[in-house]
Amino acid sequence: MTTTIYVKLLGEGTDVWRPVDAKRVSDGLFRLVGTNDESETWMFPLGSIVRVEKRTLSSGLAVVAVELAE
Repeated sequence: MTTTIYVKLLGEGTDVWRPVDAKRVSDGLFRLVGTNDESETWMFPLGSIVRVEKRTLSSGLAVVAVELAE
């Protein structure tokens, strides 16, 4: 089962967040899965395990990737 989290796009000039499918690994950790548009540069590549937190984006409250998990 996947959930949607948001990953920041790099090189956009303003903050842009891409919805990405992710699988829960443990509390607060998700593995990014699915596909991405090769014209976009994501802050974290597909397959990465990321730590998430809730943040308010322009569309409302969202779960966003904030750092790579070690």
